[in-house]
Amino acid sequence: MTLTPKQRVELHEFNNLTKSLSFNMYDICYTKTKEERQAYIEYIDEQYNSDRLTQILIAVSDIIGAHVLNVAKQDYVPQGASVTVLVSEGPVVEVPTESFEESPGPLPDNVVLQLDKSHITVHTYPEYHPDEGISTFRADIDVSTCGEISPLKALNYLIHSFDTDIMTIDYRVRGFTRDINGHKLFIDHEISSIQNYIPDEVVDAYHMIDVNVYQEHIFHTKCKLKKFDLNNYLFGYTKDKLSPQEQAEITELLKTEMDEIFYGRNISS
Repeated sequence: MTLTPKQRVELHEFNNLTKSLSFNMYDICYTKTKEERQAYIEYIDEQYNSDRLTQILIAVSDIIGAHVLNVAKQDYVPQGASVTVLVSEGPVVEVPTESFEESPGPLPDNVVLQLDKSHITVHTYPEYHPDEGISTFRADIDVSTCGEISPLKALNYLIHSFDTDIMTIDYRVRGFTRDINGHKLFIDHEISSIQNYIPDEVVDAYHMIDVNVYQEHIFHTKCKLKKFDLNNYLFGYTKDKLSPQEQAEITELLKTEMDEIFYGRNISS
């Protein structure tokens, strides 16, 4: 059933649809020694501490037009951080029809939209391989909204907020709302792919795979950076400090790690 933007907001009562975006990013690094590994983890903990993560989530709430009700944040020992932001609906002057279009969302100072009661959370997970010198940093962000708009409008900003080698993105619409005639609506906007909410320059930079269950309003996209430059994965030095054999071995380790994360399975050597 195709609905116009006007029809979508002619509801019996409040829009009870729940729209959830899960954004997972991975940064991968080669840390040859224990000291390099510790330095990398300390760098990540400083770069993405709870204060920085709070700034990112508050910017997300601004993009989707939310009022921040409460912020809970925590830095963990030995590493990692979590932030949860509870938000409520912002002032609504008119229905933003662009919120129904499959297009990348704004960056913080461009457009403000509205949403209803919601929460935004982030958790970080720095970790490392015990033997092979691979260190990874993962951040999981969840944006859950009720109301007219989709949290996919925050995706553009989230992608620009992290230095990301691999992304996995999930979007789902749950529940139902009713129009003025009592007819159930299980989704209130058109969507064919999460990729349509990602800017073209980002789409061009990544290998992307979609796994969608359209009849259940479940959408999944995973992304792996196309360009590989070993210098971007060495912490504290450049590849000219390595022999050609070392460069080849480290490249193989890094690419295998990225493929395993991207495909979600261990790959035999």
